[in-house]
Parts: sequence; C-alpha cells; structure tokens
Amino acid sequence: MPRMSAFTVSLNSNTTTMESIEVFRTNVETSEQALRLLELIHQNFPQYTANFDLDDCDRILRIKSSELIRENSIPDFLQQNGFDAAVLADEIPPFIGNEVILSAS
Repeated sequence: MPRMSAFTVSLNSNTTTMESIEVFRTNVETSEQALRLLELIHQNFPQYTANFDLDDCDRILRIKSSELIRENSIPDFLQQNGFDAAVLADEIPPFIGNEVILSAS
C-alpha cells in the first residue's frame, strides 16, 4: 500500500489550507551540496518548498507542498543526483478525543 504524506490543516476566518509534508533522512554532508540540491529541487518541483537540517543526525530534508508529494519523487530525484534519501516514518502517538495516549516502554 502506498504511503501517504502527512498533512497539516490551517484554519482562519477567511481560508482553509492543506499542506503535505514529507521528511527524509539523507546522506547530504555539506551546505554546498544542500544548496545545490535545493536549487535542483526548486527547478524540478516548483510546487515544493524544501529545506535541509544538516545539524540533525539524519541530515533531514523537509518538503512541503500544497499538493500531494509523490512517495518516491524525492528519493528517486536525489539518487539521480548522487545522494540517498529515505522517508522518515511518522511518530504520532495514539489519539483519543482530545487526549494523546503515551505508553511507557
């Protein structure tokens, strides 16, 4: 079954917007590599907003879009450009009503 992107919904008195968010673990190491990849992502996926967090141990790439983010679009694109990327799984705790259920392991 294909993986769905996470969505955030913003509400205000005038509009409702939905945003697709995907987070990837990468092997990008330098800010120069990240800047070059951001240029290429923005050229090839103009509907995406992207940024890197190279200080994170997973060298995170975040993609946001008002459209659905195709599951393999970014990992395939990075691979074509000499880098690896893998979707980081959502870690959302169970939710009942307005309470988040946290389990202690």
